[in-house]
Amino acid sequence: MTDIALFHHAQGLTPGVHAFADRLRAAGHRVTAPDLFEGRTFTTVEDGVAHVEEIGVDAVVRRGADAVAGLPERVVYAGFSLGAMPAQNLAQTRPGALAVLLYHGAVPATAFSPSWPAGVAVQAHVNDEDAWGDLGVMRELVGLVPDAELFTYRGSAHLFTDSSLEAYDADATALVVERSLALLARWS
Repeated sequence: MTDIALFHHAQGLTPGVHAFADRLRAAGHRVTAPDLFEGRTFTTVEDGVAHVEEIGVDAVVRRGADAVAGLPERVVYAGFSLGAMPAQNLAQTRPGALAVLLYHGAVPATAFSPSWPAGVAVQAHVNDEDAWGDLGVMRELVGLVPDAELFTYRGSAHLFTDSSLEAYDADATALVVERSLALLARWS
């Protein structure tokens, strides 16, 4: 069993994020999915991004750190799009991080630390034509981190792993989950 902190995207902690977390739990992992928006959800990415602009990106990252304060050190951090920021921050700065799973987004490797921490794996997933997906940033990150994988999927939909959104792609999500579980098996 691996402890996983799973951070939601800009539309909030949706039923689809809960469903994804449940798939990881069904494989025997302990998943914490904090609500960084204090119960708010948004019907569009743009509305969610507007909310983030109101509260500030720093607040999102700080709320992520606060949410994992009670977790053990050895954690895999995961984030969907916006949630990649707190996930990546913690993977780079919180002692004991095992890996980071980046779904639909990433930030540059030096965003939170001048170097990537030794032994922290990266696995990134994005559609190859996703305008919001930060594919270039993901490629750069994977090129810098020795233990890193990038998986691209065909399409332009952004949050295709969220079963509560129109963009949902069940087949691609099944591959994302399978590949994520393969990484998580290292610590089970």
